[in-house]
Amino acid sequence: MNSACARGLRRAGLLGLLLGSGCAVGPDYRAPLPPRTPGYTAQAARLPTPGAADPAQRLLPGAALPARWWSGFGSPALDATVRLALAESPTLQQARAALRQARAAVGVARGGLAPQVDAQAGASRGVAGPQAPATELYVAGPLVSYLPDAFGATRRLVEQQTAIAAAQSHQLDAARLALSGQVVGQIVAAASAREQLLALDEVLQADRRSLELVGLALRAGRASRADLLGARSQLAADRTLRPPLLQQLALAQHALARLVGRSAGSWQPPALDLAQLQLPRGLPLVVPSLLARRRPDIAAAEALLHAASAAIGVATADIYPRISLSAQWSAMAGGLGSLFGGGAGWGLSAGLSAPIWHGGALRAQREAAREAYRAQFAVYRETVLLAFNQVADVLQALVHDAQAVRVQNAALRSAAQSLVLQREAYAAGAGDLLQVLAAQRLFAQARLGYARARAQRFADTAQWFTVMGAVPAP
Repeated sequence: MNSACARGLRRAGLLGLLLGSGCAVGPDYRAPLPPRTPGYTAQAARLPTPGAADPAQRLLPGAALPARWWSGFGSPALDATVRLALAESPTLQQARAALRQARAAVGVARGGLAPQVDAQAGASRGVAGPQAPATELYVAGPLVSYLPDAFGATRRLVEQQTAIAAAQSHQLDAARLALSGQVVGQIVAAASAREQLLALDEVLQADRRSLELVGLALRAGRASRADLLGARSQLAADRTLRPPLLQQLALAQHALARLVGRSAGSWQPPALDLAQLQLPRGLPLVVPSLLARRRPDIAAAEALLHAASAAIGVATADIYPRISLSAQWSAMAGGLGSLFGGGAGWGLSAGLSAPIWHGGALRAQREAAREAYRAQFAVYRETVLLAFNQVADVLQALVHDAQAVRVQNAALRSAAQSLVLQREAYAAGAGDLLQVLAAQRLFAQARLGYARARAQRFADTAQWFTVMGAVPAP
């Protein structure tokens, strides 16, 4: 019990117990202080320039998070898919139902603060003696009962249920945020598979050119049968890369169908390439102290911490006496026809029950509630740390993505030039087929690597808005 409440109860005495002193036992909840972490990483992060061929990005400290952040990718088809998911996802339907259930539980708890009015009726038939006639008695009337919340048990219960409802609301926001990020991520995954398939087509086209080159050299007597088999083997090996990419594309399409509440056989997602998507240039950066207040998963953990604090008050109130008040009025008659035209009676009653010996169960229950609070506080701290680490991970990923795009693009240009030179030398009879095949393998690796690096940059950009807590607008 807080000290002010204890002093008030001591002064009020029995009258305060009967009428209710307005105090609530147990601790009054105080929100945890925001973390003092100055940044997400040890050193201030700066997004490098990926090169002239790809757009640069920059962090925008203090910028507002867009309510529909996915619109920054510049695709109406993507926008429509996210809207469909937010409207039809079974995951969100479940979260909305859980929120309505939690809010209804608040109403149930608040009902305990008001008097309860019930209707009662009864009938009896009996004989007073061997010679006495049978008599009947009918009774009907209202019954009003009231439990004064002297120690705030009901108010703490209302506080607990309200906090649980707030947690459900934040969890709904977290589900909406995660869903929007998953939809964009799967669209990017599908676009990445298509980009890599396009790159593979270029690789296979290069393989066919090399095979034609070896065929011409064989007919001119400058190549052997082994050279022809080597070129064919290279083409066959590169063809094996297609089925895994087609599978990656199919999995992304099936995941998108599930996210929008459709089956894979009844809904076809938009076929977007990376060329149809824009890379958002400006990335809002929320400082750590504000992120701890804005991210819905952190807000949900804090609301559950509030609920655990209120649960201590509920358990503490069970140790103190309980008071009950009731009033009733009854109409009584010897027959149903004269029930409300006969006599009537009324009564008032008050009761007091106080726990004396429960084998230590009540105090153990309060101690369990306190330990539950400590456990939830650890969950809250872990949620904050996890959120900060996620931001640090994605921030470093964006840095490395820009670096990877730059070096992969440089490697692609170098490999393409090398392949052209090796082909020209082989056609002139001054080169070796092994050198051509080696250059061809480097070109294939560079082309596919550049496609994957570009796609990863899109995926991590979508992830950035998720870890920043850009909750979609309702």
